[in-house]
Amino acid sequence: QVQLVESGGGLVQAGGSLRLSCAASGRTFSRYTMGWFRQAPGKEREFVAVISWSGGGTYYADSLKGRFTISRDNAKNTVYLQMSSLKPEDTAVYYCAAREYSGPFWRTDSLAGYDSWGQGTQVAVSS
Repeated sequence: QVQLVESGGGLVQAGGSLRLSCAASGRTFSRYTMGWFRQAPGKEREFVAVISWSGGGTYYADSLKGRFTISRDNAKNTVYLQMSSLKPEDTAVYYCAAREYSGPFWRTDSLAGYDSWGQGTQVAVSS
């Protein structure tokens, strides 16, 4: 398994932007499909975005398309989540997750599909 550490969360006003980072340990990061999830207070953890092992494919939750962008730098063992036009309802703990899979069926939006999780980073959006 890979170890994941998120960073970049914080407090931002509505309409603002944040970029989250997730640093992964190990030398095989490029074999992992990477995802972002979030969990708001009192709600279940939900899918945000996923990026293929190569970075060539991305997939988003329908409600977040156009505002969030997932990317990765395999040389830095890091995956990013750029969030813009933030809304109070985006307030949540954001988690990155890894799935050791480098094939064509990388599009996974289920929590159960991931092998490793970070500890999360808090994002709070004020109105």
